Parts: sequence; C-alpha cells; structure tokens
Amino acid sequence: MNTPTPDTPSADDWRIDRERAVTLFGPAANDWPIEIVEETGSTNADLMAHLKALPHRADALARPIVRVAYLQTAGRGRRGRSWIAQPGDALLFSIGCVLPRPVEGLAGLSLAVGSALVDGLRTLPVAAPGQIALKWPNDVLLEGDKLVGILVESAWSTADASAVVIGIGTNVRHPEALAAKVEALNADPASQPAAPVQGAAPTALSRAWPAANLTDVLAAELNALEGALQRFGTAGFAPFQARWNACHAYAGREIALYEQGAELLRGVAVGVDERGQLLVDTAHGREAVTTGDISLRLADNGA
Repeated sequence: MNTPTPDTPSADDWRIDRERAVTLFGPAANDWPIEIVEETGSTNADLMAHLKALPHRADALARPIVRVAYLQTAGRGRRGRSWIAQPGDALLFSIGCVLPRPVEGLAGLSLAVGSALVDGLRTLPVAAPGQIALKWPNDVLLEGDKLVGILVESAWSTADASAVVIGIGTNVRHPEALAAKVEALNADPASQPAAPVQGAAPTALSRAWPAANLTDVLAAELNALEGALQRFGTAGFAPFQARWNACHAYAGREIALYEQGAELLRGVAVGVDERGQLLVDTAHGREAVTTGDISLRLADNGA
C-alpha cells in the first residue's frame, strides 16, 4: 500500500491506521496504490485528471488506484450537490480504474459498486447487518437512512475500454452532528443543498457500531470492491442483479420518482433488470427507469 502522507497515527487517533489497514486488506486490494492526503478539493477530480493523462488503451492502468482525503473542500454527490463531512467523521475516497468495456457497457456500474459496499459493510461488527440495504440508483442505507453515496464519472472511453472514477463517501461517525449540519443548511435558503438533503436523511455507521472507524471501513469496502470491479469488467451488471435485488430497501413499496422537482412516475418498486434499470409497477403496467437526473422517494413519507 503506497501511502506517502501523514505519519502513522496512534491507535486512538481518528486517522487511518496504515499498519492495521495492511493486516485487514486481502492480497489483491493490498496491491492497489493507495494515497492518503489531509485535504484536497475533490478526490474524484484528482483522479479524473490522472486518468485523462493516460493513454486511451485497455492496458493503460495495471490496477485500480485509490485516493483518500480526510477533508474535501469541493466534494460532491449526484447532480453536483456538496458532500458534508468533518475530518474523521466520514471516509472519503475515489477509485480510478480502466475497465475492459466500452461506455455503453458501463450500465449498472454504480449499482454493482453499491452491492459490493453492502457486502463489505456487513462484514463489520454492526448490529443488525441486514439493515444495511440499497436505494436505487447509488445509495447505501442504514435502517432507512443514507449511509453511503456513490458518484461514478467517466474520464474517457474507446471501443474496448473505459476509464472511470468511482467516488465513495461513507458517514462513519457522529450521525447527530451530521444531521444537525444538514438541517442548518436546509434552513438557510442561500446555502447550496447537500448530497443527503433530498431523499433519505443522513446517518453514520456508529449508529449501529459505536466503535466504527475509518481504518476498518476502508479495508472492508476495498476488499469487497476488488472482486466486484473484476466481475463487472468481465460481465457487466448481470452477475450483480440478483444480489442487488436481495438488498433492495424499497422492494414492494410505493415510490415516487421526480425529475427536476416534478413527479415523473409513481408505483410499486419491483427491483432492477440486468442493465440496472429500476422496474416499477404502475397503473399502466411495468416500466423500466434508467438513471439520470432522477430522485427516488418513498411515496408515503418522502424518504
């Protein structure tokens, strides 16, 4: 693990304990170059610049690269929303990789990543791991509230390969402070909406695991993602479909989909198809919804 930044912290520090991380990493994830920095604008932007400078070939990157930041001053989620996090409270990192698939073969990548993250987080000593579930298209929930956000961006694509950056933000500690910050931003009309504002309310892993820490969460997530990215590169989303549906938080519940604030569709969420499209049973029959500038909420409470 290549981490050329801060000195190895003591065991009671909130920073990532690199020695412990090495013991927790599986052999493949341990080979990934991992850089940890105190602060940056956006880890996604950092890796996007790196990938765009590579040759546009399937062999341009030998293995995924990871960049972790304790603080992101310009971190963002879907639709450009800011991501709220205090240093040490959230695990913020991006993975840059070249997948042997053209851009049209990337359908469902964020869902595959979400499925892997659920599996990784469920290996941690959390209470009721079954309460870690998925919300279409790119959120991981804990007891119905937002725990993880995922942002996938493409740097370039050819006929046989695509360079992508996968940004992941996991709320690890102090859920009450996070919720209070989001509430304060919502109350200020001049503020920019934060990533968790619309949809599920924010929460943190310490709600179900008081000893939650960045080190163990990083290892659990990267270990799960290592195999998932290989499977997606080989076969796309299809191998993840059944697992995603098994972890679907809203299966069988009435939902409403919104586009730019206007209701687009209402019906009962069924699951996803082999391309990661959301299947919804409506009054007019079953419809498949692709990802885009769409917000999903429970019809009964707006979550």
